[in-house]
Amino acid sequence: MKVTATLLMLLTLFSSNTLAATELPAAKLVGHTDRVRSVAFSPNGSLLASGSYDKTVLLWDVKTGSQKRLLTGHKGGIVAVTFSPNGKRIVSASLDGTVRLWDTRVDAHLRTLTGHNHHVVSVAFSPDGKTLASGSWDGTVRLWEVETWTHKRTLTGYTGWGLSLAFSPDGSLLAGGNIDGSVRLWDTEFWGEQRTTMTHGGMVHSVAFSPDGNTLASGGRDKIIWLKDPKTGESKGRFIAHTDNVHSLAFSPDGKTLASGSRDKTVLLWDMATGEPKRTLTGHTDVVDSVAFSPDGRMLVTGSWDKTVLLWKITD
Repeated sequence: MKVTATLLMLLTLFSSNTLAATELPAAKLVGHTDRVRSVAFSPNGSLLASGSYDKTVLLWDVKTGSQKRLLTGHKGGIVAVTFSPNGKRIVSASLDGTVRLWDTRVDAHLRTLTGHNHHVVSVAFSPDGKTLASGSWDGTVRLWEVETWTHKRTLTGYTGWGLSLAFSPDGSLLAGGNIDGSVRLWDTEFWGEQRTTMTHGGMVHSVAFSPDGNTLASGGRDKIIWLKDPKTGESKGRFIAHTDNVHSLAFSPDGKTLASGSRDKTVLLWDMATGEPKRTLTGHTDVVDSVAFSPDGRMLVTGSWDKTVLLWKITD
């Protein structure tokens, strides 16, 4: 697989009829041969992982833009990747129905988790790193004990495909987006379903908690980003600007900005104080399926069906 990293000059274009700048990326990482479905920064910000329908996970050096490792073994496209909170492990979820565990320091596949009977499309670690949740089109969320990598519980209740998962920052809640337009919340102390909200007029592609845990954002096929109080379920507003499905969401570490990636090929950076998009990031030529902020909030990474990964400079 030929891999190149093309560094681009950062260019800002100002528009008189918008609130924000439209920009080109600071770096373009090329190496995948099919859709990039998921991107994630390591906890220390030095590594970047990208998972693709080409059945591989690529690890990138953030400073140089060079590929460090190529992880292979899945028999189906990779839909989700995430780092463990301590940064020592990467987990990948695949259309082959499995979850794979990798060591970030060597080219080593450590374990394969089986049990789902359909595509696995989402994975999330609890903040304390003790639990891994995996969501599947089989209508279940499976919970894994990280210390032993054994299955400890299965959450049911989805009326169709589970598409996205996110733990609250304090680990007390697990949110799951569903194909029926609902967002489900589970209490992690007893794993009873706390609440189900029917918000979206179509499947929910992404859910994300704000860093303080007071806001749960969800985006989906109806092109709307809904904001809810996860404790009460009350609406805190909605963001509307994308012209097609919202596929991905991520809050900045300081909670002041929400990034959204869309089927309309753009990324919008929303000002949480005003509810307005303050910047529009263009450069992808297909669906933006994943967005993630660096731990220091200075960079944003985006992955797209155009097979590329783009890095954006957010702050100096």
